[in-house]
Amino acid sequence: MDLSSKIEKGLIKASTSYPENRINAFKRALSQETSENAAWALELMLKNAEIANKQKLPLCDDTGIPHIFIELGENTSISSDLLDEIKKGIENGLKNLPGRPMAVKGDDLERIEQSKGLYGESDMVIPPSFLIEKSDNEDLYGKIKINLLLLGGGPEIRAKTYRVFHKRDYKEVLNVAVDILKSNLNLLGCTPSIPAIGIGRTHYEANSLMIKSMVYGNLDYQSETENYITKKLNKTNIGPMGLGGNTTLLGSFVNIGPQRASGVRILAIRPCCFVEPRLDTIFIE
Repeated sequence: MDLSSKIEKGLIKASTSYPENRINAFKRALSQETSENAAWALELMLKNAEIANKQKLPLCDDTGIPHIFIELGENTSISSDLLDEIKKGIENGLKNLPGRPMAVKGDDLERIEQSKGLYGESDMVIPPSFLIEKSDNEDLYGKIKINLLLLGGGPEIRAKTYRVFHKRDYKEVLNVAVDILKSNLNLLGCTPSIPAIGIGRTHYEANSLMIKSMVYGNLDYQSETENYITKKLNKTNIGPMGLGGNTTLLGSFVNIGPQRASGVRILAIRPCCFVEPRLDTIFIE
């Protein structure tokens, strides 16, 4: 199978199925949920996932914008032809999923205004610039790992990048994240959430770390930092779909990068909805 076909299948898989650790998280939440309304909503979300996976239907009507993060193992290289194959696979995947037609027509200003309307074809959605870096993971020797994320509009609307004065206390930074999420999760509508958080030196780096948190995050293995955020926000009683209950978050994904000698930390926060992160990973040798 050529690379474009693998990317196409990966995009469709990311949109139509949950990873095992997400299913496990839903089941754990159901076993601990005391609210009848919340349990009803969680059961419907699991049923939605079952139908989507079986019939190869998108988990959500907002099928998302494709984002690519490429990791190069030792003794590998990347060419412009390979990047073109990835783009071709994304285009075919959006066409055959099918994705939601979201591409806006017109020049720069017309696209901002949306005054020329939309393209009718879902494959006109262009992915953002790819994130590429060399990996130190020995398991990737001689391999290239392509991580494909589909990011929907609701979490993007509620996302925020913010500078925080840390006051030499990491909880100052985490509590700002908690406060921002508290004020946005009840407006998100599609809870339970899995917030993705990156903490870095610049706005670019913090957002890159946030993207990586969604790639590397695992709800079966939560860090102390991730558990801290989850426990705080599960006390808000927002609950699934805003119906109240113990399950405002299924978990959280946090990625902390290098820091500079400064009183400020840059915090990128994305309150993913219950169908996100939508992720698939493709390996090539």
